[in-house]
Amino acid sequence: MPPSLRWLLLLLGLGILAAAAAIGVQQWQRQTQRQDLAVAHTSGDPEAGRAALYRYGCGGCHRISGIPGARGRVGPALDGLAQRAYIAGRLPNEPEDLIRWIRNPPGVDPQTAMPELGVEAADARDIAAYLYTLSPGWN
Repeated sequence: MPPSLRWLLLLLGLGILAAAAAIGVQQWQRQTQRQDLAVAHTSGDPEAGRAALYRYGCGGCHRISGIPGARGRVGPALDGLAQRAYIAGRLPNEPEDLIRWIRNPPGVDPQTAMPELGVEAADARDIAAYLYTLSPGWN
């Protein structure tokens, strides 16, 4: 292979690596922005929310990115929840309404199949914060 072609291929490879790095940085920045907004709107901790979702077994009914084994198909997938207009088809998608729904779904909608799981107020805030960080289609 001629040296000039090697240099061209090396430069091309470096350009591809630089582009991939830039995309990774942009994705990280978007995730950081989502986390900052979620914390500001819910006063919750997204990482504690991830742990709470696992502890309460939410993945038995829902698909949830970042939660081991959360492949349930009884309830809706929860990725992209921040972009939805309504929670459970009933409540405006506002943090306080999401927290209320997480704590007592039958109290909001007596016809819901989602049970009350005894979620503590702090856990509900944390769960809401985590759910608001999820992008659509991460699964």
